[in-house]
Amino acid sequence: MSASDTYPGGIPGMLAQMDGRMEPLEYGPGEALPPADLDLGPLKDAKVLPISRDPAEQRDSLSTYWGKRRELRREFEGLPELCFLHGLCIANLRRESFPPEAKTLFLRMWAEEGLFLRRRLTARWLISAVASFADHGETEVQRRVGHTLTVLFGLIKLYETERLYSGTPAHKPFTWRGKAGGGIPLDMAQFSIPAGGLDANMRGRIWRDAETDPVIGPLAHDLIERLVSEDGTVFRRLRRMRNRREKMMARDDPDAPLPATQKVAVTVDPGRITTDPERVCWGIVATVKAPLPVIARWAAYHLGLGAARLHIYLDDPDPETAAYLSQNPAIEVIECDAAYWAKEQTRRSEKHQLRQAHNATRSYLRSDLDWLAHIDVDEFLLPDRPVADDLAAVPADMTCLRLLPAERLAQPGGAPPGAGEWLFKRLPSDGGQTKAVLETLYPTFGLHLREGFVSHITGKVFARTGVPAARLGIHNLRHRSATVGNVAETATLRLGHAHADGWEDFRDRMAFRLDKGSYRKKDATGFCLEDVLQFLAREEGEDGLRLFYAEMCEARPELVAALEARGLLIRRDLDLDGAVAQAFGPLPEAAE
Repeated sequence: MSASDTYPGGIPGMLAQMDGRMEPLEYGPGEALPPADLDLGPLKDAKVLPISRDPAEQRDSLSTYWGKRRELRREFEGLPELCFLHGLCIANLRRESFPPEAKTLFLRMWAEEGLFLRRRLTARWLISAVASFADHGETEVQRRVGHTLTVLFGLIKLYETERLYSGTPAHKPFTWRGKAGGGIPLDMAQFSIPAGGLDANMRGRIWRDAETDPVIGPLAHDLIERLVSEDGTVFRRLRRMRNRREKMMARDDPDAPLPATQKVAVTVDPGRITTDPERVCWGIVATVKAPLPVIARWAAYHLGLGAARLHIYLDDPDPETAAYLSQNPAIEVIECDAAYWAKEQTRRSEKHQLRQAHNATRSYLRSDLDWLAHIDVDEFLLPDRPVADDLAAVPADMTCLRLLPAERLAQPGGAPPGAGEWLFKRLPSDGGQTKAVLETLYPTFGLHLREGFVSHITGKVFARTGVPAARLGIHNLRHRSATVGNVAETATLRLGHAHADGWEDFRDRMAFRLDKGSYRKKDATGFCLEDVLQFLAREEGEDGLRLFYAEMCEARPELVAALEARGLLIRRDLDLDGAVAQAFGPLPEAAE
């Protein structure tokens, strides 16, 4: 065997193939990169317009530079101009020669706006950036780290691509009994899966090396953390194979999943923690099944609060909904159709809670945000101050922030869904009240419901990103199946739950909630919400259920007054339609 059996022409043929991809871009008359001393600040706010709407792009040019420029304009449409310029510089730096501005601008962008780029560029473009550092880094460390990361990601790409043809899903490790005979190339010793440290050493050395450079260091650490957190990699599969091996060797497996009831304290790398509210970057993930106007109002409201990104999974895929929401570049829309679940290499669970947890975890493990909350389309953050202020104030040893719930009261006559004052009742314990107050507030049914709430009383969490092997569930973050217990609380940020928009909505959704949703009885003891509703339906029919709804869910004047007197009432004008106008333009129903 010789090199020519792998590359036609042997080593010279291999080098010729590489050099053939490095021909410089040709510039036409009047075409050039921006000057090296360009002010980068305005490019962070300016968005890349569609080519048809951008006067600067209306020219006929056959140059390879202009062709590449238009290609990148399409790719970065709706994103900050700085991201486009970054891509354009890389496209030049990949060639054997390039304008000097390309290198200067590239290095300036990472020295001055590295955090901005890391939070807005995809992993593919971040990997392209380290490849550019390999050839054009300003320091020896930048070039060395760039080279090692480029080789690492290149080998992963080659291996994982070939693995696709094995027929085994990326998240599924090979079995111990399926090993083929023979050795590995160049007579190298095989990697010891049970005890080897090569995988950790490779990444650890790059991590340590990158720590010494303030420019490429954060970028390298970000990519290594993403690689460690990614589910379908050789590193994660090796970890699973180790776990299986250990279980085979000993019954008392220290790495076996902990009981779900057990709580653990898990912290994130201090380097990821942001305490400056101006720099805190947060977002929300939700799996939704609702009409487009409902989703649009919910999304626009949270964008108005400062969310940097919304990950919206459409449980009932709809191209019109996806197209409308995708107008805003801060929203990622994922249609959960058959192709999506096939790509995820898992079946679509019949339980919506499992679908929600799968999608939330998928976004969490890929997130470049500081914080991610998993809430529903009928839940609204109710901050007393900017959300970023609360998140920045969370102690460094706390991984989650608990959002205590507040349950919306339906107002007689029904307020418009996008305007008007909304009323929410707080948990009595949240307001320092004892259980005895339930009988005063809700004389007939209050003592049979936990905290007098029809919906959940656990609340939801904001979770710091960066916990490997984590699962973002409905109400908690989990690690190795145990609930993450180092959770902070706040008195200035709650979660408003618009559990029912009116009597008809409550009645029509009750059967589903009793069978598959939040009304199900959690244990066999005690008389609880499910028992109350089943008894009323059986003994008094719809009239009895209507009385229950009126006492527990409606904004009766006497209830509103009693709640307000005890500090248990929240009044908010959410102005959802105004938020939609700001985030999208016309409301969906008005856009037709």
